[in-house]
Amino acid sequence: LREALRQNLKKFRKEAHFSQEQIARQLGVNRATYTYYETGKTTRVEDLYLLSQLYGRAMEEFFQ
Repeated sequence: LREALRQNLKKFRKEAHFSQEQIARQLGVNRATYTYYETGKTTRVEDLYLLSQLYGRAMEEFFQ
């Protein structure tokens, strides 16, 4: 699941044409923290919810 999440975070961000810095600002975290999300080191459920809203995707899609 962690690998699917890591890959999909990056994939969905790129498909939406956002930089890591732009997403980090949307989430209220610094870019380094968001980078940890995409490398699979950590993730907050609250931020996954916000990302699902931003990308127009169901949260389940992050884990497929």
